[in-house]
Amino acid sequence: METVAIGRLLQPYATLTDAQLALIATYIDLLLKWNARVNLTAVRDPEEIVTRHFGESFFAACQLIPPDWHGTVIDVGSGAGFPGVPIAMWAPGAAVTLLESNGKKAAFLNEVLYALGLKNARVVNQRAEVFSGRAELVTMRAVEKFERALLTASGLVAPGERIGVMIGVSQVPVARRAEGIEWGEPISIPGGHSRVLLTGTRLDAGGKD
Repeated sequence: METVAIGRLLQPYATLTDAQLALIATYIDLLLKWNARVNLTAVRDPEEIVTRHFGESFFAACQLIPPDWHGTVIDVGSGAGFPGVPIAMWAPGAAVTLLESNGKKAAFLNEVLYALGLKNARVVNQRAEVFSGRAELVTMRAVEKFERALLTASGLVAPGERIGVMIGVSQVPVARRAEGIEWGEPISIPGGHSRVLLTGTRLDAGGKD
């Protein structure tokens, strides 16, 4: 896709630089190429890929951190790289860990990071349940078994730090049942898909030792 078209589609979500738009164009080409043999996304239309995946991810990045932020991020179940890779693009000073247990998807993520020249992100081909790190921001989007995954993800949040999940409106009550997290109000994501960004702060030192 042309960068002008990408920028136009992303206007409701975030304002990006020409360099970032060029990286997105490269990313889309790789995603479409790999998706022919590895099930990375059910979305096949390039314009919908821009709005659903990149739009939602950059919208979350804008809400969660400023571009000059230098903290740590763990993206749980990165899959095709959303929102972790766009977060790394948005905040080049952040240290982003892409947690992905599927070997083929992890290989795709490594190729994306290489092609985009993103030095501030790394891929960890491991299940979140056995990962030993913690971060100042943990993100999660479109994961299976949401309630169980949320419990695991919340254990990766450093005490007093944040978790941001991109979920459907119907999942908000499920998220609010998670212990040890003080949730804010959900923020509606543009696009009309009843999707929200829900951000919480970890209150205790529980989770992983």
